[in-house]
Amino acid sequence: PYYVDMDQNLYLQASLHSSDQNLKLFVDTCVASPNSSDFRTLVYELTKSGCAVDSTYSPYPPPRSDVARFGFNAFSFVNRFPRVFLRCELLVCRYQDYSSRCYQGCARRFKRSADS
Repeated sequence: PYYVDMDQNLYLQASLHSSDQNLKLFVDTCVASPNSSDFRTLVYELTKSGCAVDSTYSPYPPPRSDVARFGFNAFSFVNRFPRVFLRCELLVCRYQDYSSRCYQGCARRFKRSADS
């Protein structure tokens, strides 16, 4: 466990361990939950499809393409839950493959009208 105070900035880093140096790591979706085994019932979205959902979420420039860095302000699920667990989905793409999902950034999906 990592202990932080409310509203304290929390910084995270993920790194890819591979002998292939031509890979890029991208943070796609991160959610928080008060339950380490249930990330569907009560969740708080930090990012979704590469888009920041939480206003305090901020990506940071990584030292290498196989590293992803981001931060956000610590929060709690009301006062009933003493812990918050994170689950992040990261994408691995070829470095400098600008057509890959890693280089598209925020991918907002728009719903189409079902009228016609």
